Amino acid sequence: MRRTLPLAFLPLVLLAACADDVPTALDPDASAKRAPVAAAAAVTVVMSGLDAPRGLAWGPEGALYVAEAGTAQVVGPCAAVPRGASCYSGTGAVSRLWKGEQTRVVSGLPSHYNATTVDIAGPQDIDFQGRGNGYVTIGWGAPPAARSQLGALGPLFGTLIKLRPSGGWSVEADISGFEAATNPDGGPVDSNPFGLLAEPGHQLVADAGGNSLVQVDADGTISLVAVFARVPAGAPTSEPVPTEVKRGPDGALYVSILSGVPFTAGNAGIYRVVPGEPPVLYVGGFKTITDFDIAPDGTLWIVQYASSPTFFGGPGLLIRVDRDGTRTVVSAALANPTGVLVGPDGAIYVSNRGNLADVGEVLRIVP
Repeated sequence: MRRTLPLAFLPLVLLAACADDVPTALDPDASAKRAPVAAAAAVTVVMSGLDAPRGLAWGPEGALYVAEAGTAQVVGPCAAVPRGASCYSGTGAVSRLWKGEQTRVVSGLPSHYNATTVDIAGPQDIDFQGRGNGYVTIGWGAPPAARSQLGALGPLFGTLIKLRPSGGWSVEADISGFEAATNPDGGPVDSNPFGLLAEPGHQLVADAGGNSLVQVDADGTISLVAVFARVPAGAPTSEPVPTEVKRGPDGALYVSILSGVPFTAGNAGIYRVVPGEPPVLYVGGFKTITDFDIAPDGTLWIVQYASSPTFFGGPGLLIRVDRDGTRTVVSAALANPTGVLVGPDGAIYVSNRGNLADVGEVLRIVP
């Protein structure tokens, strides 16, 4: 499905290598709680006043972009979902940091608010492929069929959209529709497009609700790349919840797993994915991973949304995992971080307060 809509959009807005350099799993049973805490890192707020900031990306001109899920404002119809009601907000946005100036370059993107779960969902991640072609995942977080209750606005959710330098955007693929038609994991039909990787000729989307990784080709065709099992394996209640996808230095795909209710510490991890083969745990023992990035030297940078034994209590964490498997907590003072990005300057950029409108921020952290 492709639909072009007007948009106030200024011109723009979780790696190839040798095949024999396949990494081995990095002590997947180790616990992040046992990682040493590094000396205090230098932290600077570089973007502020954001509305539920989520994924981060470097634009083709070198600017830093952040997807904003939106606010709690309700301006349209509501859809009854398994927990409460998701009501149309339309406050999704994309902001840019360029030459020290913060600008909201996209506004009015699809978003919704659920007062029961106090959840804002809309633009979840952003990535670029080539000059001027920005892609954004629009979340849903409920059965795809419930979208019909929003009328003409419903098909905008659970999608991958493309941002155009000409001033518009289009729905490139109905990710939630694919979940409804195929239900790859065989569980409850649910969809929440989240993590995004844009590559030449296609995009890869981690569906946090469908527990799958899908590929969207240039013509909008969607195909299944991988399905993720419950964690621990065979658990009756803990969904995997994939949150980000990256291309590793070995050419394989890597996908982070948040893990579901009750969000038990140790259940989250990062899986190595080779199309046609089952995902393999690469590094585990974490909690509520919302995003990760891979530095040029192969170092993993991971953000955990929370740190309590279960559910979402405790501070968020920024964790470094070296190639030898050594783990270091670089920051243990984050507030519900949702995105992380390695900078060309060697700093680490984190979207913080990702569940709150108006007070979200992006931090620049120098380890």
